[in-house]
Amino acid sequence: MIITKTPLRISFLGGNTDFAEYYKKYGGAVLTTAIDKFIYCIVKKRFDDMIYINYSIKEKVTKVEDIKHDLVREAMNMVGIVNGIEITFLSDIPAEGSGLGSSSAVTVGLLNALYQYIGVSMPLGQLASKACHIEIDILKKPIGVQDQIICAYGGFRYLRLLSETQVETLKVNMNHETSDKLQASLMMFYTNQTRSADRILKKMNIKKNKEILDKNKHLAVLGNQSLELGQFVAIGELMDNYWDLKKKLNNAVTNPEIDKMYKKAKKAGAIGGKILGAGGGGFMLLMVDPSNQQKVREALKGHNELKFNFEPYGTRSIFNIQE
Repeated sequence: MIITKTPLRISFLGGNTDFAEYYKKYGGAVLTTAIDKFIYCIVKKRFDDMIYINYSIKEKVTKVEDIKHDLVREAMNMVGIVNGIEITFLSDIPAEGSGLGSSSAVTVGLLNALYQYIGVSMPLGQLASKACHIEIDILKKPIGVQDQIICAYGGFRYLRLLSETQVETLKVNMNHETSDKLQASLMMFYTNQTRSADRILKKMNIKKNKEILDKNKHLAVLGNQSLELGQFVAIGELMDNYWDLKKKLNNAVTNPEIDKMYKKAKKAGAIGGKILGAGGGGFMLLMVDPSNQQKVREALKGHNELKFNFEPYGTRSIFNIQE
């Protein structure tokens, strides 16, 4: 039996500049971090030749091509496992539509487990690359590459996407005091809405929105510089600017309920914030001075708060006993 533990993530700045159509031409930049909420993948050999997949539903098949869970099907094809296996997923939070990179965490964690199952220790960079290949090239999902990278590597990182083959996963050079103050000033609330990220992202036109994406990229550069200088409050202001730009990219990223929620948070003292992931639902991230956090909680009563910490580690095995 093998169990892998893979972190979810929150992205601060630079979203959508990690789409291949953009960064292969212009270069991208993303400021993001793993958090201490996880996807667990359990892989166990079966005594028969059946394939069992356990997630929100239970699948029981004899052939890989009959698996409905597309990420599992393509990961098994990639690794070359054909039968006699049981795969189970557990999540710290409801995964669908959260905006926390759960599908990429599933893919990275599953690949990590399957390769260990066949006795191969796969480097983190290759796990991220293979996860991107499954999600973007094979399944044609309209997503970028930041989620797979941060789920594989973990930590608080500034990603520089220089070309198709040159990606820098740089640890943000901020001291412990800045990191602690930033973490203490962040709040996350559930919007009480779910959405299909694919449906929203399919509507985005990279060529038409190049000017906005250029500005998004610049905000990520400024965010990284601010953290290196210890100016953590600037992240809230930059997120506020980013949210205004994000809404111009696609009219599906927000709605009247989300706009009302954000206005309430700002009125109660939030410096800035944004919807995580594609938008349209999931979680809202806010930068709030600790002195105003109770006011924000009261203003957003009815929206569950998700407390979290930054997570220094990426995908890893926490149990491995080969039969």
